[in-house]
Amino acid sequence: MTHRVGYAPGVYDLFHIGHLNILRHARSRCDYLVAGLVSDEMARQAKGRSPVVPLTERLEIVRSIRFVDAAFVETVPDKLETWRQVRFDVIFKGDDWQGTEKGEKLERDFAGVGVEVVYFPYTVHTSSTLLRRALDGLVESA
Repeated sequence: MTHRVGYAPGVYDLFHIGHLNILRHARSRCDYLVAGLVSDEMARQAKGRSPVVPLTERLEIVRSIRFVDAAFVETVPDKLETWRQVRFDVIFKGDDWQGTEKGEKLERDFAGVGVEVVYFPYTVHTSSTLLRRALDGLVESA
């Protein structure tokens, strides 16, 4: 029997039910789950802003989730480089990536090294972006 290692990358800022759902579903599809947390610098590069919750706190939160066996800090944008460091068999993403240019690139890149890409439903009604907008609105009205 093979030991299947899964990888669930994300910023995991303002941890919410969508994050928990991804980790729960990911753990059900592998034997060992590594949560990949995007560094503050990488988040700034990718999203143009820093996370609200600093990396050390996000790491502590995610490491405390019972579905997570290990956490890894992503410091490079290349997921194949991350794979070389972590060596996972399957990567989990929200289905908001599916059918997009970046999702198709992810699938092509990982097909070359035998890694399966699995998409899970994106939690539309709760996201870090929506939570951040709500917080920004509260700050502006104060």
